[in-house]
Amino acid sequence: MTTDNTIRLADTGYLEGRDFGGVQAHTETLPAYRTLPHNIGAEKALLGAIFSDNRAYERVSEFLRPEHFAVPEHGKIFEAVQKLLENGQIADPVTLAGFFEGNDELVAMGGPRYLAELAASAVTIINAGEYGRIVYDLHMKRELIHLGQDMVNDAYDQGSQATATNLIERSEQHLYDLATQGDYEGGFQDFRTAVLEAVHMAEAAHKRDGALAGVTTGLKDLDQILGGLHNSDLLILAGRPSMGKTALVTNIAYNAAYSYHKSNGEDGAVVGFFSLEMSSEQLAARILSEQVEISSNKMRKGELANDEFTRLVVASQELHRIPLFIDDTPALTVSALRTRARRLKRQHNLGLIVVDYLQLISPPPGKSDGRVNEVSEITRGLKTLAKELNVPVIALSQLSRAVESRDPPRPQLSDLRESGSIEQDADVVMFIYREEYYMERKKPSRRMEEDESKLLEREARWQDALESVRNTAEVIIAKQRHGPIGDIKLAFIGEFTRFADLDTHHPNYDGH
Repeated sequence: MTTDNTIRLADTGYLEGRDFGGVQAHTETLPAYRTLPHNIGAEKALLGAIFSDNRAYERVSEFLRPEHFAVPEHGKIFEAVQKLLENGQIADPVTLAGFFEGNDELVAMGGPRYLAELAASAVTIINAGEYGRIVYDLHMKRELIHLGQDMVNDAYDQGSQATATNLIERSEQHLYDLATQGDYEGGFQDFRTAVLEAVHMAEAAHKRDGALAGVTTGLKDLDQILGGLHNSDLLILAGRPSMGKTALVTNIAYNAAYSYHKSNGEDGAVVGFFSLEMSSEQLAARILSEQVEISSNKMRKGELANDEFTRLVVASQELHRIPLFIDDTPALTVSALRTRARRLKRQHNLGLIVVDYLQLISPPPGKSDGRVNEVSEITRGLKTLAKELNVPVIALSQLSRAVESRDPPRPQLSDLRESGSIEQDADVVMFIYREEYYMERKKPSRRMEEDESKLLEREARWQDALESVRNTAEVIIAKQRHGPIGDIKLAFIGEFTRFADLDTHHPNYDGH
């Protein structure tokens, strides 16, 4: 009989009053203490069910791992079962007895006699999946306890250079990793559910007269080929410096947020813009320049006329209502980015994430496996974020210098810098290419012993070629999982950093 503040060791469920190798479990009273969550009976019943019928393993193989068992020896037995079954062999006390010959831990537990005891613990294989979920759930609780202890110890550590925010982000990353390492709620979805989801997507497009089912980019031709920006998609927009990557993605972000504002949430999206290169003020200045049609250079130098400044102030009063949120914290990690995106999703129903740009995201602290592996981990993290929050993610990316060696220097998938995983993880890969930029740098210069007339003739041809591509840009859709690839022509007004539709068939089109 125990008092209220004492427990018997056998009552913890760990030893259960049986003997290990002839040593009987003690049942004397001990001071009360909390044991880590565990259920030895469930572990034994699960292993026994698998011994009884190896098909029971299929009910837990998707999510259960050897390290999930509270008794390490049970985990080793489960690991041996995995190896035998994967090799097409039978897993039972007879085959495992040979597998564990010379294993001191198993001998200490009772050797082959203990394997036979496990086999006798089988209740029914029907409950094998439930036993596995109990084992897994208790493992998660033990991990949460360890994580909580680490959080407390880190917070107490006076010698640590980490700030409270760093500790919070690190802890949230650990929690996220724990939540996704073996979720048994995943798996197959019946085709009926998948078909209904597809019909709902088609219905959304139908209600918009077939225009698009995703978030609008505000650019009709781009929306036409993409069908909008789809939830859970990772879109990569890449280009060489000075092509206008940031300008284009800023236009898209503004258009999506503006559409959301004007339609009271029916179209467009609330946008979270992670600007790792430019400050929020610089980004806002670009949007103002585009909307008011005032040169951002004049704004920066303070060369605005009074009427221009008045237009700027009036426009800003309207623009500040747009649901566009900018985070210009430099060198964010994917985990920090994920933390902030989740918060914005909870608070403001985030619908689109923009990252400018991918190579400026910092790798996880403490890892240095080479830049290629770092970028691979970053792109996987962004794709996971898109699926977790069910929003499209647009990430800008640099291109290698190899593109400059071609004539014309049109980018292609092999030019994606530092990692082939960018192409693999992305649902859409787009390149931006402005032939005008390269044509301007091909202005003819006088050749040796060339007369003036030939130089003027070459200059005239160059001028004609330049005029044919002036104020234009191309978006090259090089990969799209859900639709066709192709090229889209856009108008580009560099003075206002604006991209717009370029409709050469429009009756008012004047070539500019």
